[in-house]
Amino acid sequence: MKTKHYYTILAACGMLGLAACSGNSSKSASDSTDTLSAADTMMTDTPKTLKPKGANPAWAPDIKPEMWAVIEKLGSYGDKPIESLTAVQARKNHTPTDAVMDLIKESGIAKPVFNVDTMGKDIPVAGGNIHVRVYTPKSGNGPFPVIVYYHGGGFVIANLDVYDATPNVLADKAGAVVVSVAYRLAPENKFPVAHNDAFAAYQWVLKNAASIKGDAKKVAVAGESAGGNLAVNTAIMARDKKVDLPVAVLAVYPVAGSDMNTPSYTKNANAKPLNKAMMGWFVKNYLNNMGEAKDPRINLVAANLKGLPPTTIITAEIDPLQSDGTLLADKLKAAGVTTDLKNYDGVTHEFFGMGAVVPQAHDAEAYAVSQLKKSF
Repeated sequence: MKTKHYYTILAACGMLGLAACSGNSSKSASDSTDTLSAADTMMTDTPKTLKPKGANPAWAPDIKPEMWAVIEKLGSYGDKPIESLTAVQARKNHTPTDAVMDLIKESGIAKPVFNVDTMGKDIPVAGGNIHVRVYTPKSGNGPFPVIVYYHGGGFVIANLDVYDATPNVLADKAGAVVVSVAYRLAPENKFPVAHNDAFAAYQWVLKNAASIKGDAKKVAVAGESAGGNLAVNTAIMARDKKVDLPVAVLAVYPVAGSDMNTPSYTKNANAKPLNKAMMGWFVKNYLNNMGEAKDPRINLVAANLKGLPPTTIITAEIDPLQSDGTLLADKLKAAGVTTDLKNYDGVTHEFFGMGAVVPQAHDAEAYAVSQLKKSF
C-alpha cells in the first residue's frame, strides 16, 4: 500500500494539522530489522542537487529547486485530492516520502545508512494497546538519552513507516533511543484520543526506559506537525499531572493555533503539499464538534505554557502553519520558557526528513540534533 507523508489539519474557524502518512496499521514487518526502510531519506553529508522539470509555481515563486523537484514528483502520481476521499482511501495516496525515494532512485543518489537497530513493541493505553517502534544506536551500551517521537498525519492519516526517516536520524546523530509512537487515529478514534495516547507512551518510557537501554532522567519529546502538537501537549500534561518533565521539546511546524486567517495561511492558501482546501476534511474526521478547535490542546497558543522545558520550533516558509510556529514561540518566550525558533526559506510543509535531497532539510535535521544534544 502506498503511504502518505504530508497534508495538515485545521478547523474552519480554525485548527491545523499536518500530515504524513499512509496506513493506520499499528505494526510493520520492518519493526524488527536493522536494514533501511523505504523512508530512510535523512541527512547525507552532501545532498546531490536535484533539478525540477518546470518553472516555479505561482504559489511559490521562490521555492528552492530541490524542494520543487519533490513537489513535482508528488504531483506526477495523479492522486485525487484528499478532501474528496474517505480516510481509508486517503491513507493509500502517495506521499512526499514516496516522491523522495523515487527521486533518489532515479537520480542515482546513495541511500543514507544509519547505525541503528529497530524493534517493535505493543504498550498499554486506556482502552487497549498501541504500537511503538524503538530505534537504538548500535554504538555503545547505554543507557542512552531517549526521545519520544510523534509522527505527523493530521491525526487522521499517519503511519510509522512514512515517518521512519526522522527517528533514524535522531537516533543515529543524537546517540539516543527513539521511541516512535503509533497513537490511534481519527475518525476511528476522535479527539482527544491521540493526545492521551501520546502522554501514555511518554509515561511508559519513563517507567520502562531501562528495558530499552534508556536513561529515564534524559527523556525528550519531539514531533512533526500534528506530532509537534502532541509533543508540546505531552510536556504540558507532564507538568499538570506532576510527572517528570521532558528535558526538551522539539516541535517541527507544529499544529498550534485555531486561526485560519494568519499571514501564512493567507500567503500559502494554495501551497502544496498542504493548503486550506484540506483543512475542513481533517477537522471533520478529527474533531467531535467545531467548538473543540478552541480547546487549548489544539489551540496551543492559548494554553498555559509556563514551566515547560526548553523548546525548539522549526518552521517552513511555504507552509500555512508557519505563523502558528512563530506565534507559539512568542507565547512560550512570554511565559518564560527557553525557546529557539528557526525558519527555513524556500521549502514547504513536510520538508523535514528530506535531508538526502533537500539541503535545507539537511541543515534543519542537524540543527534539531544539536538542540536536543544540548539538553542531554
